[in-house]
Amino acid sequence: MARKRSRGNAKPITFATVRQLALALPGAEEGTSYGTPAFKVRGKLFVRLHENGDSIVVRIDQSERAMRMSANPKAYYITDHYLNYPLMLVRFSCVYLDDLRDLVEESWRRVAPKRLLAELDD
Repeated sequence: MARKRSRGNAKPITFATVRQLALALPGAEEGTSYGTPAFKVRGKLFVRLHENGDSIVVRIDQSERAMRMSANPKAYYITDHYLNYPLMLVRFSCVYLDDLRDLVEESWRRVAPKRLLAELDD
C-alpha cells in the first residue's frame, strides 16, 4: 500500500492535518505551549507546532527517535534544545501521512491515562 507524502499529487500535510489526527484521540484538547498551538491530554502535552511553523514536536522513545532520524533525517530531526528530552521534530513536507498518524497516536499514548488508553483500544 502506497503511503501519502505531503508533496506530489497528495494533499499537503499541514498543522490542520495534525489537528484532525490529534483531536480524534480520546481526551485530546487544543491549547498552547510556548506560544504555539498544542494538543494535550489531561494537561499533558503530546504534540505542538514548533516555532518554525513547518514542523511539530512529538514525544518519542529516544531509541526510536535515533532510528527514525537515521532512516529519514529530512522528516525527523532535533535541535540541541531537544537533545536530552524524549521529543522529536517532524517536518510536514517530508513525513508520510501514515507515519504522522502513528507518531501522533504514540505521543498521545505516552501521556494518556489508562482509562483513555482502554477507550481507544476498545
